[in-house]
Amino acid sequence: MKRGGWADDEYALQQKSKNGVIRTTVLKAMGVGAKTIVDRTSGGPWQRILPGLVLLHNGQPSRHQRDTAASMYGGDGSMLSGRAGLALHGFGASKSSAGILLLIPPERHRKDVSFIVTERTERMPAATIKMGLPVAPIDRCLLDAARRIRDRRTCIALIAEVVQRGVVDVGSLLTELDDGCGRGSAVPRRALHELLGGAHSVAEVDAEKLYERSGLPPSQANVDLYTEDGVFIMNTDRWFDEVALANEIDSYLHHASPADYEKTVKRRAGAEGHGVIVTAFTPKMIAEEPQRVIEELRRAYQRAQERPRPNIIAVPRGTRYRAAS
Repeated sequence: MKRGGWADDEYALQQKSKNGVIRTTVLKAMGVGAKTIVDRTSGGPWQRILPGLVLLHNGQPSRHQRDTAASMYGGDGSMLSGRAGLALHGFGASKSSAGILLLIPPERHRKDVSFIVTERTERMPAATIKMGLPVAPIDRCLLDAARRIRDRRTCIALIAEVVQRGVVDVGSLLTELDDGCGRGSAVPRRALHELLGGAHSVAEVDAEKLYERSGLPPSQANVDLYTEDGVFIMNTDRWFDEVALANEIDSYLHHASPADYEKTVKRRAGAEGHGVIVTAFTPKMIAEEPQRVIEELRRAYQRAQERPRPNIIAVPRGTRYRAAS
């Protein structure tokens, strides 16, 4: 390209950039002078997104452009982790204002700057590529995010979201936490131990404490219910097998539409048709009215004791029960 002709060739600029982010060294190699870069990034059509990096527009950077700039700032061998990494793995949306955690090889020096938080580490995992960017494995992303959370309930919610989808398990996360840096590990360690019982959410962890306080016999978390003939009935959050009593946590997230609510009503009616007694509480009730929840559970258990137990088979969620032939 003729020196200075870059200004008339937006296509060439985009081709040399990555997701609209370009190094100043590349711009200079294309014939863009230092003064021109300053002019174009000081109230002009471009902006400096990070040291040595220019974004080829002056609007709000997209999440992917921020991630791209972070990766380019870190250089070869670096990778995204924490909340930004989780978002690239498909878990939640990393807010545009949130800091991006960048894992850096121990021999490299990078400062925290703007929205970048760097962590030099001897324990660099093998990166996976997501949307063209190097990202730490999901267990590392999750624990790196969890180690920066101070609130126990927020930490449980974050970990439970990933565990519930089956891509990691609590045991392996505890092992990874033990092998890693001890800094910031107390809250996630406590959260993981609370999730060991099979809970899938903050509300289920809170409910676990109520079951213990209730004085009722032991129960099972997250089971699938079948008839003795192998017909699937429903899955439930908590199951008191001795009396065939199911308890559910009614999250508003699971009833986001009238159709979702209708599905739940039909599912429970079907279970009750098979003789199962079903109780349900919202996360708010569990958190704010624990004694009321305990009393209602006890009454439901007593009702269940007063009728013959239906022949219902409970198996761990996701396990297929087949009736004996």
